[in-house]
Amino acid sequence: MKKEETKPDNSKNPRRDFVRNTALFTGGAMLLPNLNMQGMFNSTNDKKLKIALVGCGGRGTGAAVQALNADENVELVAMADAFEDRLKDSLINISKEMGETKKVNVKPENQFVGFDAAQKAIDLADVVILATPPGFRPQHFEYAINNGKHVFMEKPVAVDAPGVRKVLAAAKKAKENKLNVVVGLQRHYQDSYLAAIEQLKKDSIGAIVSGQVYWNSGGVWTRERQPEQSELEFQMRNWYYFNWLCGDHILEQHIHNIDVANWFIGEYPVSAQGMGGREVRKGPNHGEIFDHHFVEYTYPSGAVIASQCRHQPETMSRVSEFFQGTKGTVSTEGDNATLKDYSGKTLFEHRGKDDPNPYAVEHVKLFESIRNGGVLADGENGAKSTMSAIIGRMATYSGKVINWDEAMQSTHDLAPDDLTWDSPAPVQPLADGEYKIPVPGETEVM
Repeated sequence: MKKEETKPDNSKNPRRDFVRNTALFTGGAMLLPNLNMQGMFNSTNDKKLKIALVGCGGRGTGAAVQALNADENVELVAMADAFEDRLKDSLINISKEMGETKKVNVKPENQFVGFDAAQKAIDLADVVILATPPGFRPQHFEYAINNGKHVFMEKPVAVDAPGVRKVLAAAKKAKENKLNVVVGLQRHYQDSYLAAIEQLKKDSIGAIVSGQVYWNSGGVWTRERQPEQSELEFQMRNWYYFNWLCGDHILEQHIHNIDVANWFIGEYPVSAQGMGGREVRKGPNHGEIFDHHFVEYTYPSGAVIASQCRHQPETMSRVSEFFQGTKGTVSTEGDNATLKDYSGKTLFEHRGKDDPNPYAVEHVKLFESIRNGGVLADGENGAKSTMSAIIGRMATYSGKVINWDEAMQSTHDLAPDDLTWDSPAPVQPLADGEYKIPVPGETEVM
């Protein structure tokens, strides 16, 4: 990556341009607290837009409801999942949430199950929601864009460098073909973060030179192995704990905070080094991923960000970001953002208790852009923030300094594109039923 000179007072500074442009690309002007979340646009296109949901877990179900509430003239026409029970449960829940709106019209023949289900559902839609485990995201996104669909896709958008490259290529094609792409890094649609970005554009705290970003929590669900399950089905059901499906929690969750660092600094990291392991969360049901990571990211401008994420019960919980600039600090936590100078004086404060839900706003903005002929282009940033988290994982697994440019060329492909239920699982258990755990100094990640 080319090194950029940081000049806090120069409006032509590439860092400032990045901050300004990403703020415009990913949410436009700040939304007012009393914003009407339905029918908020002046439509020049009254076509009924057909939606397909690909990935029917909790996040996919929630995203479908938010999409259906975001626009007056849409309907859900197709659904796809690897598992029939998950699809059926999702359809029941979506139908309950939408009540008598008649926006849910998923006929039995448009309920697709299996590894080839996504393509069948995508073919029937104008707008596609991609919410499977992220290992499948690159192939689904590529197919959707190649077939002229607008896309909302959850983060992260890949689990490895080959997947990131595929997403970047498809994102470029989407822009060229004027297809809207929104990525579920919803802080880009959240008023408190947009307010902070506005202050950074005004040079309120100077150039960011360091910071700390956190996703420390007690962890997430596990799914117990069932006697009748194949190894592949067990991993698919328990997807969070296998890198070919999830990419580890530094990628699946902590990407949000790493993405904020990239956004606020106005750059993507050139290198990462760090450490991690699994001390608390162990055993076959926890697959192969770590339960803690600490990464130091270095950026082209020289800024250094300390990143930490943890899944360990009964420890400090914190999900937030804190940055130091040449003239002051900015902190973001929950719905709030605060800027202070180094004397402790508050320069700006946003309290967002009554702000609109950014998970809903991102769908409103997507349909608004489709109706008005705009192009939202979150795909490139989604891919590069995904890669930022991936090089963090590479650093903690290997114990080595990982260079962005070298990592981007990696051919280490974790997620096969051609799985069937007869395929062996990409990761196989050891003789004792445990899985091979990355060992710093030994594990190869390229």
